[in-house]
Amino acid sequence: MASPLELNYCPRCGHALEERKAFGRVRHFCPACDRVVFREHKVAAGVIVEREGEVLLVRRRMKPRQGLWTFPGGFVDFDESPAEAAMRECLEETGLVVEITSLLDVVAGQEHEGGADIVIVYRARLAEGERVEAHLQAADDVDRATFFSPEELPPLAFRATRKALETWRNSLSSPD
Repeated sequence: MASPLELNYCPRCGHALEERKAFGRVRHFCPACDRVVFREHKVAAGVIVEREGEVLLVRRRMKPRQGLWTFPGGFVDFDESPAEAAMRECLEETGLVVEITSLLDVVAGQEHEGGADIVIVYRARLAEGERVEAHLQAADDVDRATFFSPEELPPLAFRATRKALETWRNSLSSPD
């Protein structure tokens, strides 16, 4: 896992931060603002889209992990919920409109600099009336979008992808 970027200056006033014990541990503190400065998590969300026993994956067009596969997903914008972000990212990357059916997994731990600290993965299905043949098209930061069977998955990009797909595969064999 990547180490977090060091926070050295107050995001509110720009003053150099100091360390001070607060809330049970040593934390960054701004003496000018008289406040504890917390590092915030970067959150991403994605979807495991199921169709006829297969899962939709996209191949990354850009670094990191260019050429490897993952589920449609990306960062959660400030003004949207994780579920909204997951559906938006799927539309941007594949052209498909999906509906969230359930929460599949939450994966913590940043894998690379600039990556998410928390990845929220939902199960999803194609929206009512959505036709894959008419709409599936790789776009945005992916160059391919394809459905795969659980037995024939391509090389995967991230630990979060592997963990979510493992959770998905295990759910297929367990009774609900």
